[in-house]
Amino acid sequence: MLTQAVLATLATLAASQQVGTQKEEVHPSMTWQTCTSSGCTTNQGSIVVDANWRWVHNTEGYTNCYTGNTWNADYCTDNTECASNCALDGADYSGTYGATTSGDSLRLNFITNGQQKNIGSRMYLMQDDETYAVHKLLNKEFTFDVDTSKLPCGLNGAVYFVSMDADGGMAKFPDNKAGAKYGTGYCDSQCPRDLKFIDGKANVEGWVPSENDSNAGVGNLGSCCAEMDIWEANSISTAYTPHSCKTVAQHSCTGDDCGGTYSATRYAGDCDPDGCDFNSYRQGVKDFYGPGMTVDSNSVVTVVTQFITNDGTASGTLSEIKRFYVQNGKVIPNSESTIAGVSGNSITSAYCDAQKEVFGDNTSFQDQGGLASMSQALNAGMVLVMSIWDDHHSNMLWLDSDYPVDADPSQPGISRGTCPTTSGVPSEVEESAASAYVVYSNIKVGDLNSTFSA
Repeated sequence: MLTQAVLATLATLAASQQVGTQKEEVHPSMTWQTCTSSGCTTNQGSIVVDANWRWVHNTEGYTNCYTGNTWNADYCTDNTECASNCALDGADYSGTYGATTSGDSLRLNFITNGQQKNIGSRMYLMQDDETYAVHKLLNKEFTFDVDTSKLPCGLNGAVYFVSMDADGGMAKFPDNKAGAKYGTGYCDSQCPRDLKFIDGKANVEGWVPSENDSNAGVGNLGSCCAEMDIWEANSISTAYTPHSCKTVAQHSCTGDDCGGTYSATRYAGDCDPDGCDFNSYRQGVKDFYGPGMTVDSNSVVTVVTQFITNDGTASGTLSEIKRFYVQNGKVIPNSESTIAGVSGNSITSAYCDAQKEVFGDNTSFQDQGGLASMSQALNAGMVLVMSIWDDHHSNMLWLDSDYPVDADPSQPGISRGTCPTTSGVPSEVEESAASAYVVYSNIKVGDLNSTFSA
């Protein structure tokens, strides 16, 4: 006779997000370094692909629970049932997702034609097979090398940090049996509602397939947290952008109250979807970043981001996010804003206040906590994300063109890059840029001025 404890365990498993056994999950290895003034030590880690890209099938066989942008009603009529009936399976990183590692380097291909066509990917850095690497960056710097030369208008090779749980949410949500090993637990400041699983449950209730993305849709649930965009870039434009949240840790939301890109009311949530960005082109310096420019996107560049505190210690509060580059043995300071009324070459509270006022942008960043919120997130520790993607909502024009497209590009803040306003349409770039890729390498985290040399 089964005891009550065993019955309770079986009931929990029956209602849980499951793990498949069709393919073993083997994470590609990737190293990164931790640095001090006396030198750097190498960490042996790996990467894992986000759960949203994985094959989801029924637990008793190999029938898809999700095909294209639609759930299978035989297994998924509500969030709990779907999570118990369906499993995430292991990944073929190179064959399916076009992701390959070598030492400290990660290459992400935009399009991979395996058994099915894969578009883009999102990877997380892991410290071991069950745990994301968590970085606490106050009074520290984060440095990496990047090659964006093969990323045209409309693509985004992104490196950023989010306040995900290190275990992918397993401890907080016992229904999640997949965890970090299978890339679960994602969140960001858009409170994304396109995630298939959130908090150990499926996101099938209220799911509406996308009209222009054959692989995606939007459900009732969203997953929110603070986000620090270190690098969003193609070969034409780049930006770095903190996004604040009133609650910095991962938390779920419901419906249009989530706000962000996926909701009818952009600013309805408790996270800032816009951020306080520094894009050199948008700040008036149109010859700083790009092919053949001061920071030459034709070549590999080292990107250094420093998180300065008010008292110069890791226990202080964030006061400045500083950026510079190293290329061809030369340290290149970030460009100075030349927009009237907006000065500086780093992100500070004063810069954000001035930029929002001069550009006429929403003050969501300040309203949701500003740099103080980002300080909390950096102090708690954040997970590193590396991705390549195209944009089904605004064609990446917010990064590399004039945006909004109906605004006067001569007005401050509208022009963000040289790409045409007709560029970036996903159906077009997925054909014309099918061979695009990005390479991230030489990741270092350490004390200020310890991760680079000129």
